[in-house]
Amino acid sequence: MPVPQKDGPRANRDIRGVREVQLIDDAGQNRGVMPFFDALKVAEEAGLDLVEISPNATPPVCKILDYGKFRFLEQKKAAEARKKQKTVEVKEIKLRPGIDDHDYEVKMKAMKGFFEEGNKVKITLRFRGREMAHQSLGLKVLDRVKADVGDIAKVEMEPNFEGRQVVMVLAPR
Repeated sequence: MPVPQKDGPRANRDIRGVREVQLIDDAGQNRGVMPFFDALKVAEEAGLDLVEISPNATPPVCKILDYGKFRFLEQKKAAEARKKQKTVEVKEIKLRPGIDDHDYEVKMKAMKGFFEEGNKVKITLRFRGREMAHQSLGLKVLDRVKADVGDIAKVEMEPNFEGRQVVMVLAPR
């Protein structure tokens, strides 16, 4: 029956197929290359664990340390990295070719708020009925948007037609 793989570095008797290891003691001093069982004996005498730090090195590098504390600190580092990570969302603003000035200003205010939060904005301009005959009006609205947010955002995807709508993606600078 195969041995289940554990996540994280191997420790103590889980380190298999190794004759010699490069040993670093609990004080951080390099003890040099020594047989695996001698290194394990040194770790047990210190009351700590022998943990494989660099398994791909020749010979593998092992360190004497408290494995439980080591795992705890690794989990803490990973949680801190996840907390600092910022996910960029894509917010959508829907426009029409004949949008009124006040409605346009409200949409622009919302868009600027999205950019301040660090999000991308997808602008969808939808044509209905006979508006398809006047696509240039829609493109003028998108050009106006580009001009108004040019200082705080850059065009990530130029306007392109997808059926009855034009889509453009803007990203914060």
